[in-house]
Amino acid sequence: MPEISRFYGIIIRMFSEPSERHHVPHFHAYYQEDVAVFSVSPVILLSGSVPQRQQRLIEAWAELHQDELLADWELLRNGKRPAPVDPLR
Repeated sequence: MPEISRFYGIIIRMFSEPSERHHVPHFHAYYQEDVAVFSVSPVILLSGSVPQRQQRLIEAWAELHQDELLADWELLRNGKRPAPVDPLR
């Protein structure tokens, strides 16, 4: 699963499985032992959990980079590797 960003101990990954049909653009966020899946537009927690502070950081980052995340989703749908996205600073 390609890593597209990393900040404050949070790793963001996005992938597409050819055998799975994903209808909602989304990404996976990892923090220590926690994993959460967020939709891209709107930025909403779909499943899993991370601590509240990290969730707010992830949501802020995703709002700032929504266009890039959607572009990465399109790359994946076309069988290409997603581009890196700047971390939250």
